[in-house]
Order: sequence, then structure tokens, then C-alpha cells
Amino acid sequence: MKIILFMVLFASVFCLTFAQEETSKYKGFQRVRYYQDFLNFRSTKAGLTRLDVFIEVPYNEIQFVKKADLFESNYTATISVFTEDKEKLIEEKTWDEKIDVNDFPHTTSPTNFNISIKSFELPPAKYFIRTAIEDNDSRKNFVSTNMFTIRDLNSLPNISDLMFIAKQTLVAGSNKILPNVTREISVQKDGIPLFFELYSNSVCKVNLEFYVTDKDKKIIYADTLARNIDSGKTQIFHNVMVNGLGLGTYLIGVSLKDTNNRIIASTLKSFQSRWIGVPSVINDLDKAIAQLVYIASSSEKNYIESAPTKEEKIKRYLEFWKKKNPNPAVEDNRVFDEYYRRINYANENYSHYTEGWRTDRGMIYITLGPPNNIDRHPFDYDSKPYEIWEYYDLNQQYVFMDENGFGDYRLITPINGDMLRYRY
Repeated sequence: MKIILFMVLFASVFCLTFAQEETSKYKGFQRVRYYQDFLNFRSTKAGLTRLDVFIEVPYNEIQFVKKADLFESNYTATISVFTEDKEKLIEEKTWDEKIDVNDFPHTTSPTNFNISIKSFELPPAKYFIRTAIEDNDSRKNFVSTNMFTIRDLNSLPNISDLMFIAKQTLVAGSNKILPNVTREISVQKDGIPLFFELYSNSVCKVNLEFYVTDKDKKIIYADTLARNIDSGKTQIFHNVMVNGLGLGTYLIGVSLKDTNNRIIASTLKSFQSRWIGVPSVINDLDKAIAQLVYIASSSEKNYIESAPTKEEKIKRYLEFWKKKNPNPAVEDNRVFDEYYRRINYANENYSHYTEGWRTDRGMIYITLGPPNNIDRHPFDYDSKPYEIWEYYDLNQQYVFMDENGFGDYRLITPINGDMLRYRY
């Protein structure tokens, strides 16, 4: 059976926008402009390994321009592979992507995206890989730098890297799969769908051990599958039937063992466990509940925190946000998403000795949203650094001053309690 990858634009069934600004390291999970994934497969060329690089660009991170009856977006993608010391460029690929859609709402949806794939044949070693996206209309640039190890898959038997599957269909005897480039997993009753390849120089029987660990490497799931594999390449599709995962980062591994249960080869991949309907920036439930301070009353917050079990706490937390949904008929809760988008923005931009959401600027930003104007005075001769935030619709301005000169801006404007009511 052949495997065919969907390399076309696709409206995802599940794509919580932990949409990684890709200025982050490959191992990190942060807010993103695009997603990427790197996978090792055995090459047909002796002594080399095939590196497949997937790049996924969400529609809402690029600019669309109306042309005739369509909305069009164009961006340029580049993948550059350097030696580990970053001194020598080994190979570089640059290409253009064009996306046409009929309806404007499709251009702003976080669940629509475009996927590209490029392959490299490289000797096993560690490489410095730079990926970049340039929006050709807005001229915005997004860059990611990554250290990645090309594995040696020449010894046999062996196993490729793991690919998470977003969607799988069987068409005319061919298995068509859409890769889950985001590595965000919302675990359902069918488990976590995986694809990988096994390589052997003979027909043989092997054991595959699947396991899932938390970020502290504690095993929370393990299972074994016996398989007969062919000489050459055997493609494996398997659902890892783990369930009940909390929010956060996990590792999933597969060990290839012989009939004596000795490990021949293994591979490991990180992923982010998500809950459907929960904003992707949320990784810690208890912290997310603590961050309700700007939108929940004390009694509402205490009610959630006092839940007798973790399951009940989750239930109360989700019920709180369900009541805030302006359109309960749909799963997408824009108030929920926007609140934690502001939390994340505050953490990225206002963190000092404390997390950004706890700072004065974070409080105002989260509660009232982005100001209409910020008047910054970082170097005035006769004054300490200060900022003036203006909210035209509210007819309000707030002044923050950096008293100690280390970027710790404190609110010096008197606060009207009712004015600090959360506004969406």
C-alpha cells in the first residue's frame, strides 16, 4: 500500500493555534507564526539519511489581497541547512507559495493552513537549520533557528522518526495522510495516530514497544505490538491508545525489539497535549485558573480552585468559560481565546521580575485590551522612563513609570474600579 501525503491547503478538523512564533527553538512550544516539523527517513542513497521538513502556515498569520473574485496570498519560504558550528551552508531551498480562497472568512480562520514539504539527503550528523517565511504583501518576516540531528539509519533493522497524523483516508488502495505538523494532540477515544517506517534486510518478526512519558520522563502508558516486517521498507500506522492526559508537554516513544526483547533501535518525539476548545497557550491548568483574576469574581475563582478532584476542577473551569461564550451554539469561544491571547502577550512583552500577566501593564492590557496609542518616553532628560497608554473609546489614559530604571513600569494613575472591568 502506498502512502501519499496531502500537500495542499486544508481546513483542519483540529488546530488549536499554538500557531510557535517560530523565532523559538525547535523543542519549544510558544506562540507561533508558522509551524514546522523535521523527520528522519531512510534514504535510497548509501550513507545518507532523508530529512523531510514540513512547514505549516496558518491563514490568519499571512495577508490576503482581494483580486477579482478571489482572495490571494503569496509568501516565500526558505530552508537553510548549515554545519553544526553555523559556519558553512550545506544546502538551501527557497520556493514561493500562492493561496487562493473564495471567501474572506476563510482568510482569517485559525483552522485553515497551507503545508509545504522539502526533502534533503544528508550524512548523519548534527546540523543548524534555519527556516524563514516572508509574506510578500505585508513584507513581514518570521524566522526559526534549530539544532537537529540527522540519524544514521544505515544499520538494519531500524526505525524512522514518528509522524503524527491529522487526517487519514484510503483512496483507491493508497493511504493518504495529512501530517500533524503542529504536534498538538487532542487525545480522543481512538488514541494518538502515528505513522513511521521500519527498515530491514530480511523478512523477520519484531516487537514494537510504545510508551508515553510526561515532562519528568515518568512513564504513564506502555504497550507492545508484535509485527512481521518485510525486507526493505515496512510502513506502520498505529494508534497509541493513551487517554486522560493533562495539558502540557509529553514524549511518545517507539522501541524496535528483537524476539528476545532486546532493543535494536528507538525513536522519541515530543508533543503538546491539548483539550478541544481550550486556547493553545494554556499548558498548566492551575496557573490558568490563577490567571482568571481579571475576569472572574473571587467566589467564582474560589469555587473552581476548591474542586475536590482534578476532574471536577476541569469541569468547573470549562463551565465557567462556557458561560462566557457569546455564541454557545458553536465550540469556538472567542472570549476564551482572546483572554489567554492577552495573557500570553503580557508574558511575552511585560515580564520583569515577575510574569507579565502579574505586572501593572499586564493587568491593564489583559483587562482593557491593546491601547489605541502608547506614548513612550524612555530617555527624557528630566524624567524617569514612563509610558502613557490611551484608550480613546473609554476616554481614559494610564501612566506607567519605571521608578528604578530596570524596566519595572508601575501604574501611577489612580484606578477606577469599575473601569477595570474586563472588556472584550
